[in-house]
Amino acid sequence: MPSDDRPAPTTGRNVELKARCGDVEETERRALAAGAVPTAVLHQRDTYFAAPHGRLKLREERREPWPGYAGEHDLTAELVHYERTDEATARGSAYDLLPVDDPATVRATLDERLGVTVEVLKTRGLLLRQGVRIHLDDVDGLGTFVELEAVVGPAGDEEECAAKVAELRELLGIEDADVQAQGYAGLLTRN
Repeated sequence: MPSDDRPAPTTGRNVELKARCGDVEETERRALAAGAVPTAVLHQRDTYFAAPHGRLKLREERREPWPGYAGEHDLTAELVHYERTDEATARGSAYDLLPVDDPATVRATLDERLGVTVEVLKTRGLLLRQGVRIHLDDVDGLGTFVELEAVVGPAGDEEECAAKVAELRELLGIEDADVQAQGYAGLLTRN
Protein backbone atom coordinates (compact mmCIF):
# COMPACT_ATOMS: atom_id res chain seq x y z
CA MET A 1 0.00 0.00 0.00
CA PRO A 2 1.47 3.43 -0.96
CA SER A 3 2.71 5.68 1.82
CA ASP A 4 0.61 8.78 2.52
CA ASP A 5 3.71 10.99 2.52
CA ARG A 6 4.63 10.31 -1.13
CA PRO A 7 4.24 13.39 -3.33
CA ALA A 8 1.25 13.40 -5.66
CA PRO A 9 1.78 14.34 -9.29
CA THR A 10 0.97 17.88 -10.35
CA THR A 11 -1.29 18.04 -13.39
CA GLY A 12 -1.56 21.07 -15.64
CA ARG A 13 -1.85 22.64 -19.07
CA ASN A 14 0.21 25.26 -20.82
CA VAL A 15 0.52 27.14 -24.09
CA GLU A 16 4.00 27.21 -25.54
CA LEU A 17 5.95 28.36 -28.56
CA LYS A 18 9.52 27.38 -29.48
CA ALA A 19 11.67 29.20 -32.06
CA ARG A 20 15.25 29.31 -33.24
CA CYS A 21 17.03 32.38 -31.92
CA GLY A 22 19.99 33.78 -33.86
CA ASP A 23 20.65 36.65 -31.43
CA VAL A 24 20.02 35.74 -27.79
CA GLU A 25 21.38 39.06 -26.50
CA GLU A 26 18.91 41.04 -28.66
CA THR A 27 16.04 38.77 -27.60
CA GLU A 28 17.00 39.28 -23.95
CA ARG A 29 17.19 43.05 -24.49
CA ARG A 30 13.71 43.07 -26.04
CA ALA A 31 12.32 40.90 -23.24
CA LEU A 32 13.73 43.23 -20.58
CA ALA A 33 12.37 46.29 -22.46
CA ALA A 34 8.93 44.60 -22.47
CA GLY A 35 9.05 44.30 -18.67
CA ALA A 36 10.37 40.76 -18.26
CA VAL A 37 12.21 40.01 -15.01
CA PRO A 38 15.27 37.74 -15.03
CA THR A 39 14.95 35.01 -12.41
CA ALA A 40 17.52 32.23 -12.82
CA VAL A 41 19.89 30.28 -15.03
CA LEU A 42 18.96 26.60 -15.26
CA HIS A 43 21.23 23.76 -16.30
CA GLN A 44 18.95 20.94 -17.41
CA ARG A 45 19.42 17.33 -18.41
CA ASP A 46 16.26 15.82 -19.93
CA THR A 47 16.37 12.05 -20.48
CA TYR A 48 13.54 10.87 -22.75
CA PHE A 49 12.16 7.34 -22.56
CA ALA A 50 10.21 5.25 -25.09
CA ALA A 51 6.80 5.77 -23.52
CA PRO A 52 3.85 3.79 -24.94
CA HIS A 53 1.88 7.06 -25.36
CA GLY A 54 2.76 10.73 -24.97
CA ARG A 55 6.25 11.79 -24.01
CA LEU A 56 8.08 10.85 -20.84
CA LYS A 57 11.24 12.53 -19.57
CA LEU A 58 13.27 12.76 -16.41
CA ARG A 59 14.40 16.36 -15.88
CA GLU A 60 17.40 16.96 -13.66
CA GLU A 61 17.97 20.64 -13.00
CA ARG A 62 20.59 22.79 -11.33
CA ARG A 63 19.32 26.33 -10.68
CA GLU A 64 21.58 29.29 -10.06
CA PRO A 65 20.85 33.01 -9.75
CA TRP A 66 20.72 35.20 -12.86
CA PRO A 67 24.14 36.88 -13.20
CA GLY A 68 24.24 39.93 -10.95
CA TYR A 69 21.20 38.88 -8.90
CA ALA A 70 20.98 37.23 -5.48
CA GLY A 71 19.39 33.84 -5.17
CA GLU A 72 19.73 30.24 -4.14
CA HIS A 73 21.51 27.38 -5.84
CA ASP A 74 19.14 24.46 -6.10
CA LEU A 75 19.17 20.88 -7.40
CA THR A 76 15.88 19.22 -8.34
CA ALA A 77 14.57 16.35 -10.42
CA GLU A 78 11.11 15.48 -11.68
CA LEU A 79 9.45 12.98 -13.96
CA VAL A 80 7.41 14.71 -16.67
CA HIS A 81 4.76 13.07 -18.82
CA TYR A 82 3.11 15.24 -21.45
CA GLU A 83 0.93 15.21 -24.55
CA ARG A 84 1.59 17.80 -27.27
CA THR A 85 1.15 18.01 -31.02
CA ASP A 86 4.06 18.82 -33.34
CA GLU A 87 2.93 22.05 -35.00
CA ALA A 88 4.92 25.18 -35.90
CA THR A 89 2.67 27.45 -33.82
CA ALA A 90 1.81 28.23 -30.22
CA ARG A 91 0.19 25.03 -28.97
CA GLY A 92 -1.36 23.57 -25.87
CA SER A 93 0.20 20.82 -23.84
CA ALA A 94 -1.19 18.69 -21.00
CA TYR A 95 1.33 17.45 -18.46
CA ASP A 96 1.92 15.59 -15.20
CA LEU A 97 4.91 16.36 -12.96
CA LEU A 98 6.21 14.08 -10.23
CA PRO A 99 9.12 15.11 -7.96
CA VAL A 100 11.97 12.58 -7.88
CA ASP A 101 14.34 12.13 -4.94
CA ASP A 102 16.71 9.61 -6.57
CA PRO A 103 17.07 10.49 -10.28
CA ALA A 104 19.89 8.01 -10.94
CA THR A 105 17.75 5.07 -9.82
CA VAL A 106 14.69 6.33 -11.71
CA ARG A 107 16.76 6.86 -14.89
CA ALA A 108 18.31 3.37 -14.66
CA THR A 109 14.95 1.70 -13.95
CA LEU A 110 13.13 3.46 -16.81
CA ASP A 111 16.04 2.82 -19.17
CA GLU A 112 15.84 -0.90 -18.33
CA ARG A 113 12.02 -1.04 -18.69
CA LEU A 114 11.40 1.39 -21.57
CA GLY A 115 14.74 2.39 -23.07
CA VAL A 116 16.24 5.86 -23.48
CA THR A 117 15.45 7.52 -26.81
CA VAL A 118 17.48 10.73 -26.48
CA GLU A 119 19.09 12.99 -23.93
CA VAL A 120 18.82 16.80 -24.14
CA LEU A 121 21.37 18.98 -22.35
CA LYS A 122 20.73 22.70 -22.18
CA THR A 123 21.45 25.92 -20.34
CA ARG A 124 18.32 28.02 -19.94
CA GLY A 125 18.03 31.68 -18.99
CA LEU A 126 14.63 32.12 -17.33
CA LEU A 127 12.74 35.42 -17.41
CA LEU A 128 9.11 36.08 -16.41
CA ARG A 129 6.59 38.53 -17.88
CA GLN A 130 2.91 38.63 -16.87
CA GLY A 131 2.96 34.95 -15.91
CA VAL A 132 4.73 33.88 -19.12
CA ARG A 133 8.05 32.10 -18.82
CA ILE A 134 10.64 33.21 -21.38
CA HIS A 135 13.33 30.58 -21.87
CA LEU A 136 16.56 31.59 -23.59
CA ASP A 137 17.99 28.16 -24.36
CA ASP A 138 21.42 27.01 -25.51
CA VAL A 139 20.91 23.35 -26.44
CA ASP A 140 23.90 21.02 -26.93
CA GLY A 141 24.00 19.89 -30.56
CA LEU A 142 21.23 22.25 -31.72
CA GLY A 143 22.12 25.88 -30.93
CA THR A 144 20.08 28.70 -29.42
CA PHE A 145 16.32 29.02 -29.07
CA VAL A 146 13.67 31.09 -27.36
CA GLU A 147 10.68 29.35 -25.82
CA LEU A 148 7.56 31.04 -24.45
CA GLU A 149 5.44 29.14 -21.94
CA ALA A 150 2.24 30.31 -20.24
CA VAL A 151 0.81 27.96 -17.61
CA VAL A 152 -2.98 27.83 -17.72
CA GLY A 153 -4.30 28.98 -14.34
CA PRO A 154 -1.57 31.29 -13.03
CA ALA A 155 -1.25 33.08 -16.40
CA GLY A 156 -5.00 32.99 -17.17
CA ASP A 157 -7.29 30.64 -19.08
CA GLU A 158 -6.08 28.98 -22.27
CA GLU A 159 -7.29 31.85 -24.46
CA GLU A 160 -5.56 34.45 -22.27
CA CYS A 161 -2.37 32.38 -22.27
CA ALA A 162 -2.41 32.13 -26.07
CA ALA A 163 -2.92 35.92 -26.31
CA LYS A 164 0.00 36.60 -23.93
CA VAL A 165 2.27 34.27 -25.89
CA ALA A 166 1.22 35.94 -29.18
CA GLU A 167 1.87 39.43 -27.77
CA LEU A 168 5.28 38.42 -26.44
CA ARG A 169 6.15 36.74 -29.73
CA GLU A 170 5.52 40.04 -31.49
CA LEU A 171 7.48 42.07 -28.92
CA LEU A 172 10.46 39.71 -29.27
CA GLY A 173 10.31 39.78 -33.08
CA ILE A 174 9.94 36.02 -33.53
CA GLU A 175 9.51 35.27 -37.25
CA ASP A 176 7.29 32.51 -38.67
CA ALA A 177 10.32 30.84 -40.29
CA ASP A 178 11.99 30.42 -36.89
CA VAL A 179 9.04 28.75 -35.12
CA GLN A 180 9.67 25.04 -34.50
CA ALA A 181 7.10 22.26 -34.75
CA GLN A 182 9.17 19.78 -32.75
CA GLY A 183 10.71 19.91 -29.31
CA TYR A 184 14.43 19.52 -28.68
CA ALA A 185 14.20 15.73 -28.37
CA GLY A 186 12.55 15.49 -31.80
CA LEU A 187 15.06 17.87 -33.37
CA LEU A 188 18.00 15.93 -31.93
CA THR A 189 16.54 12.61 -33.04
CA ARG A 190 15.95 13.99 -36.55
CA ASN A 191 19.54 15.26 -36.73
